[in-house]
Amino acid sequence: MIAIPGGARIWMATGHTDMRRGMHGLALQVQQGLHRDPHAGDLYLFRGRRGDLVKILWHNGVGLLLYAKRLDRGRFIWPAASDGVVAITPSQMACLLEVIDWRNPRMTWRPSAVE
Repeated sequence: MIAIPGGARIWMATGHTDMRRGMHGLALQVQQGLHRDPHAGDLYLFRGRRGDLVKILWHNGVGLLLYAKRLDRGRFIWPAASDGVVAITPSQMACLLEVIDWRNPRMTWRPSAVE
């Protein structure tokens, strides 16, 4: 798991991103497309057209880092908006990366009676 420093925000780029882009291409997209500073210490999440690959761009104060996660099966849950950016919390990002519906997480088991 990524250790996110306090004060860092997490932004999801809505819509589809060309996953052939590397860290410089994604940083340029953050700067020109999302109108944000890619070197400010925030995390930026991008998803490809098929939905099985997520890339995370983060500047940790020393340099740019690029994380990627590809699913063997299934798709990452992404906002329906076609352009722009959505802010999420670190716990929502953790749910997203574990392929849990981060918009409405639910407990999978709940006791039915007191024992």
